[in-house]
Amino acid sequence: MRWTGQELTTEQAGALPGLAKLNNFVRSVQTPEFAGITFHEILAKSALNRVPGQSALPFGYTINPYRGCSHACAYCFARPTHEYLNLDAGKDFDSEIIVKVNVAEVLRKELAKPGWGKHPVALGTNTDPYQRAEGRYRLMPGIIAALAESGTPLSLLTKGTLLRRDLDLLAEASRRVPVDIALSIAIYDDNLQQSVEPGTPSTKARLAAVTAVRERGLDCGVFMMPILPFLTDTRAHLDDALRQAKAAGASSVLYCALNLKPTVKQWYLQWLERDHPQLLPRYLELFAGGTYAPKEYRAWLAARIKPLIRAHGLEGGRTDPSTGGPRSSGLASSGSLIAQEIPPELAPTLF
Repeated sequence: MRWTGQELTTEQAGALPGLAKLNNFVRSVQTPEFAGITFHEILAKSALNRVPGQSALPFGYTINPYRGCSHACAYCFARPTHEYLNLDAGKDFDSEIIVKVNVAEVLRKELAKPGWGKHPVALGTNTDPYQRAEGRYRLMPGIIAALAESGTPLSLLTKGTLLRRDLDLLAEASRRVPVDIALSIAIYDDNLQQSVEPGTPSTKARLAAVTAVRERGLDCGVFMMPILPFLTDTRAHLDDALRQAKAAGASSVLYCALNLKPTVKQWYLQWLERDHPQLLPRYLELFAGGTYAPKEYRAWLAARIKPLIRAHGLEGGRTDPSTGGPRSSGLASSGSLIAQEIPPELAPTLF
């Protein structure tokens, strides 16, 4: 990288407060093509993040090329991570994007170490690797190539239709290692989708991406996560959503009810009060007990959606033991059915 020889041991003039003290900060960038967004380029010291051993997640490591996300989803669980940098979890999270410009090079070095065990690696577990920034920085091709060439299985979850740019690369990688792909598509009402996820591609565009993945011979799951109480949990909305996912070629559907961590709750309820004020009292009651919707609501939702999932033939692909995701069709066919519902304590890491 052109930044490698630059001294980065002092506070950087013009940097935001939380970034000024980072000794790997390079520069901040604003461009007309990304109005309202500032990219803060840093040199990553590591690429692989180890998942704690006690976690029930089906993968051992994650990679997050970006921090912050221009998708601007009001419900995004990852918002509190920006507070570590003295940035707020609201507008700053949506518009102050940290970019690990050397992440692919660092990853290659980590994968080349003798002790690397080719553990499954997940992308999209925190912020989206195919958010708009990826169109400028093109970090994912290098990451995908490094993982495939090292024999490391990978899974990928995204709302970003920029995924289609890399489908040939992903199809090639799937001939070398297990590659599991899923699109996060939770909302099938266009007005609601643009209100609560204003920076995301449309539902129609994401469904087209599902079809494009399938046309490359790969399975593609759909994550209907989160389901928003009193907004997207009607039988009509769920049935229509599953119908559209099936028509697009989805291999399976996973779902989970909305979770609201304390910091996220603040921003989500601000959105709710602005756009759906009549629902605010019901949400305050529903989430009075904390982060998760009550067990009674989750049981009610399960009783409503699971028969619909079965009726549309979306009960599941097969679990790839190497990645924990739905198995790609180009791989062997053995494996157990994936669960239809993500446990609430795991769901915040997956959308």
